[in-house]
Amino acid sequence: MNKTILKPTESELKILKVIWEKGPVTVKDVNEELSVESKKDVGYTTTLKLMQIMAVKGLLTRSKKGRMHVYNSVIQQDDTQKLMLDKLVHNLFSGSTSSLVMQALGNHKTSKEELDKIKKYIEKLEGGEK
Repeated sequence: MNKTILKPTESELKILKVIWEKGPVTVKDVNEELSVESKKDVGYTTTLKLMQIMAVKGLLTRSKKGRMHVYNSVIQQDDTQKLMLDKLVHNLFSGSTSSLVMQALGNHKTSKEELDKIKKYIEKLEGGEK
């Protein structure tokens, strides 16, 4: 990917998660989902303004469908996760992915199924696959 990936704010990430899950959406769609998620009424104009700013920043595209504006994500979920994880590893763990993994596994209850997935992934990496 040649274009620079922008780092979304926490509020922008909430909006992006809705779009990544649902695909192209209206402000109303996003606002309703955010209200359900937060279990309180989220102001429509706040959501609208944030999405307008995100469009200006290049995080979203906006197209007109009849009288409605439909927004879609410009950035992919995987690319955003990778960028944010890379920054987290660099800034908080001095570039050590093992420190990140040890911290994550030590602070959270990890199911047997999750541990099995992790083991399989490590085996895959050790085998030179990617």
